Amino acid sequence: MNALTRDSNAWHLVGSIDDIPSQGARCVENGETKIAVFRTADDRIFALEDKCPHKNGPLSQGIVHGGCVTCPLHNWVISLETGAATGADEGRTASFPVRLDGRDIYLNLEQGA
Repeated sequence: MNALTRDSNAWHLVGSIDDIPSQGARCVENGETKIAVFRTADDRIFALEDKCPHKNGPLSQGIVHGGCVTCPLHNWVISLETGAATGADEGRTASFPVRLDGRDIYLNLEQGA
């Protein structure tokens, strides 16, 4: 999962759900921004900037559990849906809307929040 292919002005094909292991992630690049695309155990797909809001740890290398990912550097738990830190930690990483069309994954890069 390296290249972004335009489907319309906002949505970009980034690969197939089959490219991502269950409870894992793969990264795509959008200019200077690295985006981690996550797959949960129940095949939900989420996309976050690949930077923990704490110390910019690579979230793509973290442990995916439920609807969260745990940063591999300092164990911050980040919501896959919102990009917000959970528990007592505070901070947020950018999240990107995701759309599945069959097994194809599309990201909306213009709505990263």
